[in-house]
Amino acid sequence: MTKYLLSIDYNPGVIESPMEEWKPEDVKAHMDYYGALIQDLIDRGEHVDGIALTSPDVAKVVTAGAGAPVVTDGPFAEFKEMLAGFQIVDVDSEDRAVEIAVALSRVPGPGGVPQEQPVSVRRIMTDADFELLVPGQ
Repeated sequence: MTKYLLSIDYNPGVIESPMEEWKPEDVKAHMDYYGALIQDLIDRGEHVDGIALTSPDVAKVVTAGAGAPVVTDGPFAEFKEMLAGFQIVDVDSEDRAVEIAVALSRVPGPGGVPQEQPVSVRRIMTDADFELLVPGQ
């Protein structure tokens, strides 16, 4: 089995309205979809971990060197580039990781319309990967 990080940013996909403007039943359908998908991954033994993050407008950026650390509001990159959440799955193949990413991308938005939100699929490196980077280690 191989672990993959499936990450979702604040890119809205085809749904432009923020969730704060959705009808309560649309928010519930959205969250219920995620809940059912995660439960299915747990039942299959593929779910490792997952997190939803607070909005970037309440994030802090910490920079530390030899002196006192600097803490600022932010980050101030494009909002749609900020991480919204992620899932870590342990699956038999990259194809299965992509299949799960497809299901994540289809999360419903207002009126049940699939959000088509981009999902990044990245294999999590193992000790063997680092051995390739630093021969003899």
